[in-house]
Amino acid sequence: MLRDSFGRVATDLRVSLTDKCNLRCTYCMPPEGLDWLPKPQLLTADEIVRLVTIGVERLGIEEVRYTGGEPLLRRELVDIVARTTALEPRPQVSLTTNGIGLARLAEPLAEAGLDRVNVSLDTLDPATFKQLAHRDRHADVIDGLAAADRAGLRPVKVNAVLMRGVNDHEAAPLLRWSLDHGYELRFIEQMPLDAQHGWSRENMVTADEILQLLSAEFDLVPDDLEERGSAPAERFLVDGGPARVGVIGSVTRPFCGACDRVRLTADGQVRNCLFATEESDLKTAMRAGASDDELEERWRLAVSRKRAGHGIDDPSFLQPSRPMSAIGG
Repeated sequence: MLRDSFGRVATDLRVSLTDKCNLRCTYCMPPEGLDWLPKPQLLTADEIVRLVTIGVERLGIEEVRYTGGEPLLRRELVDIVARTTALEPRPQVSLTTNGIGLARLAEPLAEAGLDRVNVSLDTLDPATFKQLAHRDRHADVIDGLAAADRAGLRPVKVNAVLMRGVNDHEAAPLLRWSLDHGYELRFIEQMPLDAQHGWSRENMVTADEILQLLSAEFDLVPDDLEERGSAPAERFLVDGGPARVGVIGSVTRPFCGACDRVRLTADGQVRNCLFATEESDLKTAMRAGASDDELEERWRLAVSRKRAGHGIDDPSFLQPSRPMSAIGG
């Protein structure tokens, strides 16, 4: 198993397939975009599957989440998913996406064995979407969500980040809309992972504030029937259930003590925490001829060094040099 020095065991692997994205969300990157990784630096599809196979067959990984950047931009995505779902023991395989292109790929991904999707949608207003993402693609995201539902990629989860003075007035409407469509909404506190390093606690809408905004229109009760375990979201029954809403208080309500995640970047670096300042290079060793045994040991060592928590509240906290788009969610 991938066990750290605090006894936590990593069973959830997040794999970034690319650092590229076709949106320019203000809390992630500047309007002009970033300098993308050159293609030779990216893991090939075979390299990705080899490392995922080591994780599943040797290290106890039970869930594989493919992320980006925007993973739908990766040409081999359907093939990678199919090869992952064919592993024994079979991991749960999911995808985090902005939804652009999902209308076309939802069915092929479902046929490849994908279990479910998380789709980012911060607003119901196309004009606000264009302001936030610098792209006029709101309708494409809505169509992608509907396609995922038709393809059976359920529960279809919607991830929303509220920003003060921008879309925080949409908390209740987003939940109402998600309930009407059968989607499971999760609000996520904005984290210090933007490329511009412009994050500030004052501008972040906290978990407490989100719950206050929702409680003005809905009756929310903690969902005690389902044990949270290592899940990042606190889940609440809406108006008596069975519908639920999740709130991920990554900053103000950290869940580091139960964290079971480990990350693999698109260029083959193991990150034992989203906010890690150090990485462990598997790609270079793999391309130099390292055996599966050697890669396994490097991976174990990387996870063993995981810190107790992300330390955002510590005065010495340093934001990672890589933004979220280059790390993978």
